Amino acid sequence: MRRFAIPVVLAALLASSGQVLAETPGSGHAGHVVSPKAEAASPASRAYREAMERMHAAMAELADTGDADIDFARGMIPHHQAAIDMARAELEHGTDPQLRKLAEAIIAAQEREIAELETWLRKRGVR
Repeated sequence: MRRFAIPVVLAALLASSGQVLAETPGSGHAGHVVSPKAEAASPASRAYREAMERMHAAMAELADTGDADIDFARGMIPHHQAAIDMARAELEHGTDPQLRKLAEAIIAAQEREIAELETWLRKRGVR
């Protein structure tokens, strides 16, 4: 199954949480591992990690259809939901005004895009 790249914005949110990630070559999201430092995780770090784990589980459950458009739309929904969940964690735990404003914008944009993807899928009788 294809894995989609984490947007730079999400990487910035992770970095701001103090969570350190490493990636094994060619492994995409599944290759991210939490550092020992993050194991003593703050509530924010735990929230970010849980959002990523939910995304991975949801994406892993999707069977490939062979249709690039459908597979893209279906895969992006949990990906965008993870962005929303991480942005909400930033709003709950973060203090930087710039990142909080960015988190609010991420929530609005990702919710709108999820709705667009769901509408597109429904029109094609997919979901």
